[in-house]
Amino acid sequence: MEHGYGIMGMPGVGFFGLLLIGFIAGYVAEKTMNRNHGFLTNILVGIAGSFVGGTLASLVNISFYGFLGNLVVAIVGAILILWIFGRSESRRTR
Repeated sequence: MEHGYGIMGMPGVGFFGLLLIGFIAGYVAEKTMNRNHGFLTNILVGIAGSFVGGTLASLVNISFYGFLGNLVVAIVGAILILWIFGRSESRRTR
């Protein structure tokens, strides 16, 4: 049986869950990476992080499902995005 989640869906989480996970993941990544972003930026970084983290998890055959699984994957992905962005930003200022 194939599951279709669409572009704005996560396994086991609806649209509002996606927004909540995005905000929490973005906020945790923001504090972990010592940044200062706004509410909308946290949501966007967290949602992007969920896709990055989800792709990486599937590449190494790690299964995740539901709110907590998606949250952990999104946090890891959001931290990775901010780390990469910070590295590229520091190279431009040299």
